[in-house]
Amino acid sequence: MIHIKGIRKARGSDLRAIIEIDALISGVRKPAHWKEALRKYGGRSRQRFFLVAATQDGVRAYIIGEVRDWEFGSPSSGWVIDLAVHPRARLSGLATRLMDDLCRRLREAGVDKVRTLLARDNALVLAFFRSQGMMAAPLITLEKELG
Repeated sequence: MIHIKGIRKARGSDLRAIIEIDALISGVRKPAHWKEALRKYGGRSRQRFFLVAATQDGVRAYIIGEVRDWEFGSPSSGWVIDLAVHPRARLSGLATRLMDDLCRRLREAGVDKVRTLLARDNALVLAFFRSQGMMAAPLITLEKELG
């Protein structure tokens, strides 16, 4: 049983745990990426958020979100940029608690919609976001190889 101490803003001392969670999931260690993410999203901005779920075992999950204004012609909306839970802490409610807290902050920032992007074949993440009431948006992603 995981005891959640609380949801709070990420800080420098959390980077080791964040890097470890990401590496367990992605298979790649990216310390420079996470240092930059903390710099970009971890400040006092009322439109950018980097939150962690603290437990008795330390940080076991994180979420990054922001308000994007008029991107692709859409009114201001919230975006989930990244969300991850330590594999041994899954199904503990951490992701839901983080998502709820982020959505509260986004509403306080003045938006009434939240969006995200994910890989089509990532059934685990898709199932989570659907369980949170998210569904297909009116936007589609297009890409082109630049090689």
